Amino acid sequence: MEYHIRVKPGEVARYVLLPGDPARTEIIAKRFDEAKEIAYNREFRTFTGKVGGVPISVTSTGIGCPSTAIAIEELAKCGANTFIRVGTAGAVSPKVKTGEVVIANAAVREDGTSVHYVPLSYPAVADLEVTNALVEAARRLKVKHHVGLTVSKDAFYSEEPERVPLGEQARARWKIWQRANVLATEMECSTLYTISSINGWRAGAALAMIGPIGKIEDPHAGIDQAIDVAIEAVKILAKH
Repeated sequence: MEYHIRVKPGEVARYVLLPGDPARTEIIAKRFDEAKEIAYNREFRTFTGKVGGVPISVTSTGIGCPSTAIAIEELAKCGANTFIRVGTAGAVSPKVKTGEVVIANAAVREDGTSVHYVPLSYPAVADLEVTNALVEAARRLKVKHHVGLTVSKDAFYSEEPERVPLGEQARARWKIWQRANVLATEMECSTLYTISSINGWRAGAALAMIGPIGKIEDPHAGIDQAIDVAIEAVKILAKH
C-alpha cells in the first residue's frame, strides 16, 4: 500500500482524473458506473469505477505541485499511466472568459518541484494523444475551449505590492506572460507534465476558468464542462 494515497496495485485504473479538491472526487465519481471509494488519506481521495465499460479512477491531489508529484508517483506504482488534470485556473489572456475551458498543451515551469527532477531547460509538455483526445471531446460536447499554454506557479497570494515585497515584480511578470500568449495560470500542470514525460507516462489537462488573474468571478464556472471533457477523452483514448 502506498504511503500517502493509501492505495494498492490493482485498485486504480490505467486512466486517472486528477482534481485538486477531495470533495470534487465524489462529484466526479458520481458520473462513473460501479464507483467505489478506495481510500481517503490527507488530501488524497480515490474512487475507481467505469465509464462506457472503461475502467477509470479519480484521485485528488490537493493544491500545488509537491502533492501532485506524490500522487502521480504513487498512482503509477499502482498501475496508472494516463493522467488528466481536471482543475480550476485563472485566465491570463483576455480572450479566455470565465466558464470556458483551457486544454493545456504545455506549461511554463514556475514551480519549485519539477526542478528537483530535471533542469528548467526541459520542457513541460502534455502528451499529444491525450491533448488530441481532449480537443476532440470538447468539440463533440460543444464546449467552448482554448488550446495553449498555462503557467504553473507556487504562490496563490503574491501580487499585492502593498503587502508582498515582490508584488510589483509578480504583476510585471503577468504582463510578460500575456504578451507571450499564455492563456491561463494554475498550480500543478508543469510538474504533472514534467514527471510524466521523463517516466513515459501520458498527461493532459482540462482547466475550468473561474475568473481572470487575481479575481475569482465564479468558483464553480466551467467545472462540469471540464469534467465532461475529461471523461469523454478517456473514452476516446480507450477506443484508440
